[in-house]
Amino acid sequence: MTAKGTFDTAGWDAKPSFDDRDGVALGLVSMTKTFHGDLIGTSVVQLMVASTPVEESRAYVALERVEGTLEGREGSFVVAHQAMSDRGEQSLTVTVVPDSGTGELTGLRGGMTITVAPDGSHSYTLDYELRAGG
Repeated sequence: MTAKGTFDTAGWDAKPSFDDRDGVALGLVSMTKTFHGDLIGTSVVQLMVASTPVEESRAYVALERVEGTLEGREGSFVVAHQAMSDRGEQSLTVTVVPDSGTGELTGLRGGMTITVAPDGSHSYTLDYELRAGG
């Protein structure tokens, strides 16, 4: 199954770097999202970010708990992010954490694609399955 829509971000809260040496900094950021479309809900995201002296080279890993309704099914689930920018060449993997689904989303598996439009707006595509019995 495939769910699509948009999301808004808010509350970008960057903490001071916990490790900053030789121009490479490691830091923590928290933020929230509001989802629209086939997924209606909110999430809280905790990111660990690495920045380098080369502005286009950086990375983040994150965990995000999403709560809401996915195509009429209510519950929550967690996704794990792994993102890399290598001098501007970007990659992003967002995967549903197995067995993190609750309520009517128990058994959720899948992956999410996030797209950022030139105007800065965000959209998602969630390819997923719901396994019977979790």
